[in-house]
Amino acid sequence: MEHMVGTSPTAGGATGAADSTAEQRASRAPTDEVDDLVAAWQAERPDLDVRPMQVLSRVSRLARHLDRERRGAFAAHDLESWEFDVLAALRRQGAPYELSPGALLRATLVTSGTMTNRVDRLEEAGLVRRRPDPQDKRGVLVTLTAAGQSRVDAALADLLAAEQALLAGLPEASRHTLADLLRILLAPLDAG
Repeated sequence: MEHMVGTSPTAGGATGAADSTAEQRASRAPTDEVDDLVAAWQAERPDLDVRPMQVLSRVSRLARHLDRERRGAFAAHDLESWEFDVLAALRRQGAPYELSPGALLRATLVTSGTMTNRVDRLEEAGLVRRRPDPQDKRGVLVTLTAAGQSRVDAALADLLAAEQALLAGLPEASRHTLADLLRILLAPLDAG
């Protein structure tokens, strides 16, 4: 008597078919290095719940890929990541593209001494300029120059093209779902 694989003459046959379909889907799902990492830890430390690695190790690896793409997009326009961050903070303000050094500190999450050094270097490169703050006699405003705007706009266009390529494997609906899930995860961390 021949028996067909994956079928059963009993009522359990429906379950066997469903299991077979699930196995076929799973066999088509792509695998990555995280799958191997998680499997190895599960084998070595079955006493630990390593499921968080399935998400967070992928986020970490994706961050490394994104960082490499960012650096490449910025380098093509003779910018370092920190330079882009400062120029982008100014550009996002809209005309006249200026902020106080304190506002730049908050936008880029660096110390006062670091920001002073960065503004000095960007000013030497002709990408920003300082001017007295008309609202505060002791204050200054950092303003994006035309050259700075041109450079940050071009770098942003290249960055977005690289980011689109990184997301190309996800349908639009999945991108929205992923963005929503990451927002839920990050919101309490950013608030702290």
